[in-house]
Amino acid sequence: MAGIPDHPTQVTALLLEWGHGDEAALDQLIPLVHRELRMIARRYMAKERADHSLQATALVNEAYLRLVNGPQVGWQDRAHFFAVAGRIMRRILVDHARAHLSQKRGGEVTKVQFDDELPVADDPRHDLIALDDALEALAKFDERKSRVVELRFFSGLSVEETAAVLKVGSDTVMRDWRLAKAWLQTEMGAVRPDDA
Repeated sequence: MAGIPDHPTQVTALLLEWGHGDEAALDQLIPLVHRELRMIARRYMAKERADHSLQATALVNEAYLRLVNGPQVGWQDRAHFFAVAGRIMRRILVDHARAHLSQKRGGEVTKVQFDDELPVADDPRHDLIALDDALEALAKFDERKSRVVELRFFSGLSVEETAAVLKVGSDTVMRDWRLAKAWLQTEMGAVRPDDA
């Protein structure tokens, strides 16, 4: 993936050391992954409304806190790290959107089309919540397809990196990606089931 540090073996080694409790490894790791974490956060924030109360830096900081203070993860490699970080950022934004919308009460969720670029509606919080709900529903009967969407769309991993994280072939990732997008379009109401 473009933008991931040029030191993949160093990142992986530091992740493994951190996973085994070496806090000094974490101090060395952060500067190596910070740029990519900011890129992931900016991708997320680009889909949000202009007056969003979170900024990319705050999203990275919150994700960092959850990574450090959360349960110990058995890191596999840098792609696994960025996949987990992307999932955490998604959860932060979804939780933030749900909290904000619950204060407003009411309003219909805007129906959107899901493709490689999720269009931004009048209130992107609705889009993010609808997509999150649809991904959760997809995961209940096909976890891998849900993970493919999460890794490709949210974490920005390439087909090859997604395949490595999921331990499947690139062709399987592409097939899952196509099927998941079609399913999500139907689930989110972008197309009627009889048109699918």
